Amino acid sequence: MTRCGVAALAALVLTTGAWAQSALTIETAISQLGDFDYNVRTAASGFIRRLSPDEARPMLAQTVATHEDGYVRYRALVLLVGFGGREARDTVLGVMEDENDRLRAVAYGYFTHEPDPAMVPRLLEALDAETSEFVRPALIRALASHDGNPRVRQRLLADIDRGVDFFRGAVIEALGERRAAYALEPLMAVASAPGPLQDDALLALTRIGDARALNAVAALQGADSELEPMVSAAAASFDENRAEHVAFVSETLAFAVTAGDQRDLVRSAAAGLGALASAGDETALSTLIDVAVGAPSAEREALALVVGMLAMRTPEAMLAHLETRADLADAVLVVRDGFDMLDEDLEEERFFMTARSTYWGAPEGSTARYVSDELIRVLEF
Repeated sequence: MTRCGVAALAALVLTTGAWAQSALTIETAISQLGDFDYNVRTAASGFIRRLSPDEARPMLAQTVATHEDGYVRYRALVLLVGFGGREARDTVLGVMEDENDRLRAVAYGYFTHEPDPAMVPRLLEALDAETSEFVRPALIRALASHDGNPRVRQRLLADIDRGVDFFRGAVIEALGERRAAYALEPLMAVASAPGPLQDDALLALTRIGDARALNAVAALQGADSELEPMVSAAAASFDENRAEHVAFVSETLAFAVTAGDQRDLVRSAAAGLGALASAGDETALSTLIDVAVGAPSAEREALALVVGMLAMRTPEAMLAHLETRADLADAVLVVRDGFDMLDEDLEEERFFMTARSTYWGAPEGSTARYVSDELIRVLEF
């Protein structure tokens, strides 16, 4: 099929849900959101996404509030947040203290992307009580979106060094994503000492890209072969012989993937390139996908996880990169594999909404439309 033919078909699918869903009603589709059959619940979600916001929002909000199936409530909330609007905000506020962990995680995810300064006291209070490993990282990211607030900044800095490692890691990751230069000193301290959070701290320093951390990072060179790609990625982010360091990490990844018995090294090099890519390094992103396309299955999984997370955290950048790929079909499959393993429905929904907006905003027959259509088809949105 030509690109024009694909675009015409996609327009029909996006507007009418014509892919064998015409017999569905919104009530039936909602009841199928929790179906055991993957194809059934995927088709139900696709049908609801293609309704008008005025149709979908009230029904989804009612489902979250009243449905007896917790998973259906969760899926309805994810879809409602995708539509946005007043109903989404009001519903999210209503589930922030719900017993359902999934609902609370979506609520905090919403406020990560829709920060509201008035929510800071409530988020700080929730942090004192939230102990779910599934929910607390989302709460930390929501709180970090307000790190201009002195109380929030003070709390995040304190939590770098206290609590269980899993939650400390979530704080460190959030600080890296926020490029929180104010956290440089404690992050350098964690990165300088061997331990379970050393790699998290190194990746955070890479994302922040502040050259004041150069000496601390340079002191780690040669200390641990498996950590070396992350060390080089961090050095590259400080513009210290950037091209040379990026080449080293890329070559290490290529070697480790073909060696067949270097999976820890694969993960280290992929994570380092992922941190650089999240800060806008196009070469790092291209290398990750290039290597993943031809990698053996086990090594491909490690790479797909990084690519999938990049797509979720920076959807616009991923879409723009995919427009440059000559191997689009293969590259999209890497993204799909990452999504399948990450199982972060809200972030996937945001990616879909970005792809859909890109589709409708791009000229007919354009590369942007073609790429968006391919993503919607392969990712089964």
